[in-house]
Amino acid sequence: QVQLVESGGGLVQPGGSLRLSCAVSGSTFRDFWMSWYRQAPGKERELVVSISPGSSTNYADSVKGRFAISRDNAKNSVYLQMNSLKPEDTAVYYCNAQSFFAGTYWGQGTQVTVSS
Repeated sequence: QVQLVESGGGLVQPGGSLRLSCAVSGSTFRDFWMSWYRQAPGKERELVVSISPGSSTNYADSVKGRFAISRDNAKNSVYLQMNSLKPEDTAVYYCNAQSFFAGTYWGQGTQVTVSS
């Protein structure tokens, strides 16, 4: 059974930084496309950024230049460094893992609140 466990959310002031982590267990991490999604109250879940097994990345325009995704295959983990945070970044952030053979999996979500 594949499990994703996120951590690192919290309350931060505008302009601040947070680092989210997602640990994956139960399958071959290096084969997964890993992504971070977010869902704000009253809005649909949206893709923030994804990283391929080969570490190619794709960012939403709204976070380009502020957020950075990385993966550590030795630690079965993916990270999201979020800088210059804005109130509109407030959302529940979800880790997502996809592979052709293993399927699609979601973490439980972690709350990020950007407020003064």
